[in-house]
Amino acid sequence: MIVSCLRIRLHLPGCTSLKEKRFVLKSLKDRLRSRFNISLCEYGSQDKWQLTDLGVATVTTDTRGADMVLQAVINFMEKDGRIVLVDIERETY
Repeated sequence: MIVSCLRIRLHLPGCTSLKEKRFVLKSLKDRLRSRFNISLCEYGSQDKWQLTDLGVATVTTDTRGADMVLQAVINFMEKDGRIVLVDIERETY
């Protein structure tokens, strides 16, 4: 069993309140969960309007499959015009 994780720092340039940030993140997280069958959570910068940290995890039977899923998640997020990916860290166990 292979567990792969991403730590992603996001900048949300269009958000002017925490309420707006929550709306954008909820939409993004729901779409990612339904499309890629992954687990994710917001773990940092929860009190900042335009910055957040997301943790993404997937469990597969091989490393190649995990890498493909995580790369697809990154590509999907890069195409979303509401967010900017600032930093990405990848780990596999």
